[in-house]
Order: sequence, then structure tokens, then C-alpha cells
Amino acid sequence: MQQSFVYEAQPARVVFGSATSARLPEEVERLGLQRVLVLCTPQQTSLARRIQSLLGERAVAVFSGATMHTPVDVTERALAVVREQKIDGVVAVGGGSTTGLGKAIALRTDLPQIVLPTTYAGSEMTPILGQTENGLKTTQRSPKVLPEVVIYDVDLTLSLPAAGSATSALNAMAHAVEALYAPDTNPIISLMAEKGIRAIVSALPRVIRKTDDPDARYELLMGAWLCACCLGATTMGLHHKLCHTLGGLFDLPHAETHAIVLPYALAYNAAEVPTAMTHLRRAMNTDNPVQALLQLERQCSIPLALRDVGMPHEGVATAVAQVMANPYRNPRALGQRALSELLERAWSGSGID
Repeated sequence: MQQSFVYEAQPARVVFGSATSARLPEEVERLGLQRVLVLCTPQQTSLARRIQSLLGERAVAVFSGATMHTPVDVTERALAVVREQKIDGVVAVGGGSTTGLGKAIALRTDLPQIVLPTTYAGSEMTPILGQTENGLKTTQRSPKVLPEVVIYDVDLTLSLPAAGSATSALNAMAHAVEALYAPDTNPIISLMAEKGIRAIVSALPRVIRKTDDPDARYELLMGAWLCACCLGATTMGLHHKLCHTLGGLFDLPHAETHAIVLPYALAYNAAEVPTAMTHLRRAMNTDNPVQALLQLERQCSIPLALRDVGMPHEGVATAVAQVMANPYRNPRALGQRALSELLERAWSGSGID
């Protein structure tokens, strides 16, 4: 059957492989940057200092205050450094928290960005920025937040612990799962999503068994990149709305929240998205993608319930009200009772019948 569609590729230069961090100086020079600010979280300051050393005089400062959900007050502190140091570009080293801060700076200043991911979060491939202020996380899309260059260095992921690798990879997988049934999905997205999910399902158990396996890490990073591209080219639905809401309200860990919610959100929509489920069955080599997801998560020994990552039980009603007040488009209509049941199950980790 013929299908008319629109596919809009996101502009980005990607450098992929092992030891590719060494190419950072030439990428900085190619962009004509002279006064670079290196961004990181407090936990990755030593890595940021190594990157600063690699760039020499061009890296004039390190800002190590990046944190989850991109709080607006953190962005303001980083912008003060940008102004004081006359920064002309940023290098973000780390996961989604650091990438988010670089995007927030770019939104306000239009400064060029180079990202060196150390996780599988995928934010570097999307024109989406989520920011948190006063307990409310909001998202927006703008081409201004897209990094100019992404350097994927498999070596930077080798030290990521097993649990962190699992939750980050499942976060990436959620991008592709939801893209398969987005209202603006298309055959190109479906190809990338199926390939990305298959790579993650294949590589993740190997990484859990042996975290420094370079071949498994390579495949996992490639899969995460493909999944992120899917999110960058489509709109978000219930899964991302729930995770953004929960993260903003309760400051829950980003990747863990995505991993926990994913099978429950998929089960909620499954009956309405038969084509997406066909792609998932092929990608995961299973007749029941929802149960296969739950089984994969059990194998990874990660938190399986929202209560285990800090969500209070009384927060279920608050989260449902906020989702219903400003929903994302979704294949299945949102109902308060059904959403409450979904979140109750995800909160307790009771699984899906």
C-alpha cells in the first residue's frame, strides 16, 4: 500500500566510533570557536577537566552545575559565566542533564554546541528542550537547541555502570517505541526505530554481563543514536508526558522513570497501534513486547516501581490531574480512571496482566 508522508531530517554533524574524543579540537576549530565553556554535572568534573585540557586555551572555563530536568535557575547561573567569560560556544560532556543545559543556553544565546554523550539518553539528537521551574516541567521544540556537532565516543561509555547503562538504554528505547505510533510517524522512522530497538535488545544483556565489552557498547550506542533520531523527528505522546510530569513534580531520576513507565504506557496504547506492535514484535523477536520489556528490565536488576525511585503514593492523583490538564496527542484517548490505574500499577511495580 502506498503512503504519502513527510520526513524532516534534523541537521547535525555526527562523529561516531572509538577514541573519537580526540577529534574534538578539530571540530572546535572547524566551527571557529575561540572561547569555549565546558559543561558537566558535579560527578563528571574530572572528565570535563580532561576535555578542557584537550582543548587548551580555547576552553576558558568549566561549569559543573548541570543537573536533572534542566532547572531554570541553573541555566541562569551558567549564563552568567557565558557573559563574564565572553563565551562563543559550549561543549557539553555527559548525559541528558548536561546536554539539556547546553540546549537551554543555546535557546537563549544561539551559541554553537558540541556534545560528547557518556550515556544513551539521546537528547543530543532532538530539537526538544525540557525545563523545570517551580515544580513544573515544560517542553518546547526549536531548531535553535540542536547541537551543531555530536561526537559519539564508545570509550566514554565503557565506565557507565550496569544499572545506569540499563536505565539509560531503556530511556533511549522509549524514544523509538513512542515514535512508532506518533501521529507524524512514517516509514523512515519505522525503519530506524525497529533497527534501534533491535540493537538495544541485543546489546543490553551483553553489556549487563560485561560492562567493558566494546563491541556490545558500540552496538548499544548505535541503537540509542537511532532511537534518539526517531524522537527528534516525531511528536511525543503519553509516555513522555507522564515522565515529564513525574520528573517535574517529584524530581524523579530521569532515565529510571522512563524505564519504569515504558511497559505500562505501551500496554495502555497497544490495542490502538497494531502496526507499531508488529514492528516491536519483529524488533524484539517476541509475540508479547510488553511482557518482553518487563522481563528485560528484571534481568537488568533496575528499579521496577515508581515508589522505589522516590514517588509518593499520594502523587498519583496530582500527576493524573496535571497530565489531563495539558495532554500530548496520543493514540488512545486519555481518561482519568484509566490513567490512575496505569500510574497505580507503575507506582507499585505490579506488572501487567
